[in-house]
Amino acid sequence: MSAQAAERLKRFEPAAVRGIWRHELALYKRYWRSQSFASMVEPTFFLLAFGYGFGSMVAAVGDYRYLDFVATGVVGTAALFTSVFPGMFNGYIRRVFQHTYDAMLAAPVDVHELVTGEALWIAAKSSVYSCTPLVVALFFGLDPAPGMLLVPFIAFVTALGFGLFGMWTSSVVPSINSFDYVITGVVTPLFLVAGTFFPVGTLPEWAEKAALLNPLFHCVELVRHAVFGLRPLADLGHLGALVLFAALMWLIAVSGMRKRLID
Repeated sequence: MSAQAAERLKRFEPAAVRGIWRHELALYKRYWRSQSFASMVEPTFFLLAFGYGFGSMVAAVGDYRYLDFVATGVVGTAALFTSVFPGMFNGYIRRVFQHTYDAMLAAPVDVHELVTGEALWIAAKSSVYSCTPLVVALFFGLDPAPGMLLVPFIAFVTALGFGLFGMWTSSVVPSINSFDYVITGVVTPLFLVAGTFFPVGTLPEWAEKAALLNPLFHCVELVRHAVFGLRPLADLGHLGALVLFAALMWLIAVSGMRKRLID
């Protein structure tokens, strides 16, 4: 490898990332209706079903009305689902069946630029879709707050990490059917033990401590604090956990995709 080529692998070309976004935008224009319907309606159903279903039996959780508690928690769930599944399935299909990534790499695009461009696109979409539960909750009595303006950013950082996790997973599973293990063994526990529908403080001590390792828990806490009142020191810790998760996932996603596409 020439010195010039080696140097290129260490940096990003904005044109390469822009090209990936243009490709994604061209595809999105064809399926935005169906994807938007699923991405926005599903968390709304979660909110209404749990908020009014359990809400009829549980009026409040701590100082929060149960519907408001669930609405802020479902933001995290929406960020998870709208990022990890596209990262997993789109990543696998484009690499194995469509060979889209092979075509991209034939252009002046490196693996780290491909992974970054794809993950940023996933996170950008997710940051918009994830706000749906809050918008719906506003119509059901949730008080608006200035901190709500931070929610898209929180969802973006969360979705970036989970989108990269999905892309890494797509590079290591032996077949598309193997995603069942990931969904059941990883995604579902993360979704359930994140403080979305009940406080993690009600769990056994060992489970409560394990929840601290769950990036989705930190997302839910940040969203709740943004809506009900920021807690600067705690929120910096939650944000740091999400950034660290995204950075780690970027490293292993790039490594995994490089092994599959180049090595």
